[in-house]
Amino acid sequence: MSKLVNEYTQPIGRPLPDWTARPAPSRVTLTGRFCSLEPLDVDRHTDDLYTAYSHASDGRDWTYMPVGPFGSRDEYHRFVMTVTQADDPLHYAVIDLSSGKAVGTLSLMRHDRSNGAVEVGYVAFSPLLKQTPVSTEAQFLLMSYAFDELGYRRYEWKCDSLNAPSGRAAQRLGFTFEGIFRQAAVYKGRSRDTAWYSIIDSEWPQVGKALQEWLSPDNFDKDGRQKRSLSDLRASGANIDAEN
Repeated sequence: MSKLVNEYTQPIGRPLPDWTARPAPSRVTLTGRFCSLEPLDVDRHTDDLYTAYSHASDGRDWTYMPVGPFGSRDEYHRFVMTVTQADDPLHYAVIDLSSGKAVGTLSLMRHDRSNGAVEVGYVAFSPLLKQTPVSTEAQFLLMSYAFDELGYRRYEWKCDSLNAPSGRAAQRLGFTFEGIFRQAAVYKGRSRDTAWYSIIDSEWPQVGKALQEWLSPDNFDKDGRQKRSLSDLRASGANIDAEN
C-alpha cells in the first residue's frame, strides 16, 4: 500500500510532476544481431511471409489469433493490404538476417500515449522463427524501442487464457501475470477470457539486461544451444541487486 497521503490522509500514488504523453510508435527499422524489424510492407514482405507460414503442417498457429489461417496467397495479401493502412496496430515484419527473408510479424497496438502504455500483439511467428534466438531478439527489439526510445511506462501482453504456449512465452520473456478478464472478447464465433501480462519501466532494466545477456554470443555453445536460460539470468541479476 502507498505510504503517500493527501491532505485528507487518503493514500495516493507516486507523483509524476514531469510526466508528458509519450510519442506514438512509428514506422522505424530496428536492427539486432539475428534479425531486424521493418514496417510491414505489402510488396516487400507478403510473399516471404506467406511462404514462411506455409511451412506449418496445419492451421493450429492461428487458433488463438483474431485472423487466419489464410487459405491462399491472395487472401493473405488482402489482409496485409488492410493492416498496413492503419497506425494502430502498427505491424512490423521480422527479417531473419541470415536469409534476408521475412519470417514472422508482430505489432505495437493500443497506443495509450497519455498513460504511457502499449501492447505487443498480433504475434504471428512462422515455423522458421519459433524457438530460435531470432524470435527472442524480435521481442527484445520491440520492448527496447517502447521503453528506451519512446519512454513508455507499461508494456502489455494479452492472450486467450486457454493459449498456454503464449502465456509461457510471456513469462519466459519476463512479463508478470496480472490476472484474467472474464468474457473479455468474442472472436471467431467464440468467447475469450483474456490473460493479462505486463512489464513496467522499473522492471525493464533487469528484464532488458537478462535478454541482452541471453542473446550474447557467449551464451551459446558451438552447436547454438543456450548455456543459461532467461529465468536464470533474471534471477542472477535480481540477486546481485539485492546484495548491493
